[in-house]
Amino acid sequence: MNYIIKSIIPIIIVSIVTYGIIKKVKVYDCFVEGAKEGIFICIKIFPYLLAMLLAVGVFRESKALDYFIGFIKPIVNFIGVPAEVVPLVFIKPLSGSGALGVFSEILSNFGTDSYIGRVASVIMGSTETIFYTLTVYFGAVGIKKIRHALWAAIMADLVSVIMAVTVVKIMF
Repeated sequence: MNYIIKSIIPIIIVSIVTYGIIKKVKVYDCFVEGAKEGIFICIKIFPYLLAMLLAVGVFRESKALDYFIGFIKPIVNFIGVPAEVVPLVFIKPLSGSGALGVFSEILSNFGTDSYIGRVASVIMGSTETIFYTLTVYFGAVGIKKIRHALWAAIMADLVSVIMAVTVVKIMF
């Protein structure tokens, strides 16, 4: 089984190259052209990515997140979300690496099999780094007005958090 798992990516690559050859596509030329476009896309989105990472760093280091979490804890306790996962809920939309650090801290403090550890695990797996994703994807194609995408993503994250608490309560 381990051999099959390790060979999945080479099989996919060989399949794509074979399909291209059958369709009489110059596979190598297409690959090189795509790599050139990838470099230009990286250069194009770099300012957006840098601005987002800088904003997240300033927000975290200014302790504004800590004040906001302290303010919102009574509300989330009323809803049923454990207060210990509130930092994860608020940092995950901003930063994946920051969320991973908060998640690791939650697991080391409360354990992986605890109610809080399970809720944090489900939240970690079912939510998205909204602001990073919007910055990268919309910045890559030059969209400046995100319209309803941000609100839809925030609502999806809220539903994910509520469902994480609900599912963990039901399952465990």
